[in-house]
Amino acid sequence: MEENKKEPTKEASREVSQKEERIRKIIMLYYSRQDIRKVLFEFSKNRECVPRYFEGFGKRPDTFQFDSDILELVKKGATSFHCSEELWQDPLNLTLSMSSEEQKQLRIGWDLLIDVDSKYIDFSKIYAELVIQALKSHGVKNFGIKFSGSKGWHIIVPSKAFPKEISGKITREMFPEWPRLICAYINSQISSRLKERISEISENKKDLLEVYCIKCNNKPENKTRISFTCPFCKTKIQNILEVFERKRKIRCPNCQIEMIEQEKIDLQFCNNCKIDSIKNPQNFKERVQSKHIDADIILVSPRHLFRMPYSLHEKTSLASVVISEEELKDFDMLRDANPITIKPKPFIKECEEGEASGLLRAALEFKIPEDKIVPDYNKSTEEFGNKVYKDFILKNFSHSLFPPVIQKILEGIKSDGRKRALFILLSFFNSLKMPIEQIAKEIQEWNKKNYEPLREGYVKSQIIWYERQKTKKLPPNFDKPYYKDLGFPPSQEELKYKNPVNYTIKKSFGR
Repeated sequence: MEENKKEPTKEASREVSQKEERIRKIIMLYYSRQDIRKVLFEFSKNRECVPRYFEGFGKRPDTFQFDSDILELVKKGATSFHCSEELWQDPLNLTLSMSSEEQKQLRIGWDLLIDVDSKYIDFSKIYAELVIQALKSHGVKNFGIKFSGSKGWHIIVPSKAFPKEISGKITREMFPEWPRLICAYINSQISSRLKERISEISENKKDLLEVYCIKCNNKPENKTRISFTCPFCKTKIQNILEVFERKRKIRCPNCQIEMIEQEKIDLQFCNNCKIDSIKNPQNFKERVQSKHIDADIILVSPRHLFRMPYSLHEKTSLASVVISEEELKDFDMLRDANPITIKPKPFIKECEEGEASGLLRAALEFKIPEDKIVPDYNKSTEEFGNKVYKDFILKNFSHSLFPPVIQKILEGIKSDGRKRALFILLSFFNSLKMPIEQIAKEIQEWNKKNYEPLREGYVKSQIIWYERQKTKKLPPNFDKPYYKDLGFPPSQEELKYKNPVNYTIKKSFGR
């Protein structure tokens, strides 16, 4: 399989951004270092390795035969290098059309790669510290830590640390299922402590906080309470209005004369509990926004790539350096990830065979809370509300039947959250059993509208992976934080249907 390779173009033929100009000044000097090439090459063994040409990735599959290959790619314009979590007999035999069974035969193992990311490096440090504590508490002593090159961390547990077989299942074949389960388990172990630690350092950072109702745990809406007086009969009333309703004319209920606005107070209103922050201030508290503390395990996917140790980062021109656990707390990216002064060391540590067995067993015994489970939808019958629809197949895929939040997502993502949005759309389309050709067309059109399109190869691999799943997973329910985090909070009408698929099916029946 080959992706569209964005070959480097001559700088004279286009305007070069400051970020690109900055990194291109140092790439040849940096990657010419023998010690840098050696650590990149050693880590590349049995991995799919792909160069990035600032804005676009090179062909896939690819790998390094010699460390001199790295320098040759740099001469052609490569700015960074990315590799797979999975280990392969021969990465060059990978193809996009390869089935999951064929991939199992080619895969010889996988490393557990925990991608810790946040908008703020102070938060990601706390997250990484707690992940490390969780690993150590389960007997995992040998793990690698590296700076992502921007504001996050990559923590790796080598393939050798996991047993070759457990409960009759071969470990190398259980990708991405087992890594996802381990990540979910670790999140469950550290989530409460993570919120506490982040809240402790967020008291003076109002832009990181959100108001929530302590009775139902939902985020209230911003509304306005306005007092009106009738100039004729002096009748007084109060209305709590939506933002878009504030310009609406209010008439006196007695004499129908337009009333005069007297007082306006902004407030928070919980639609679930029907209370506001003026009359019930004790019911509204502040917390750190979930997008700053929730881990994203969707990225654990087949053939997912991550930045190789000591590869440069295009946005910062810093190196993805390997550090020790002791160096994490006081890490300074400008000082410690400076590509001119760094001294490389291995990312993968020697470990005892099977030392992560306790972690894997705990994860396998872990039961995901019911509110985190996405129901299955690929059965002969499926209950929606109080009715059962047998072998239901939706034939009309008109956007007008889709929930408003799905329609808004399809208009394009204007900031962070493209991969979460892709996860929602693919789950939604697959659950409705939309033909794969139409799914590909819908996703292609959507991706063009994003503030920065996801790379074509990644999108194709996700579409194919979702298509091959025997059990179709519903998209997240409306009351989950996914939609709010994307900036598309569901309406009260949508919440009644619980899930986007329920909404669409019932709308198709005119209900």
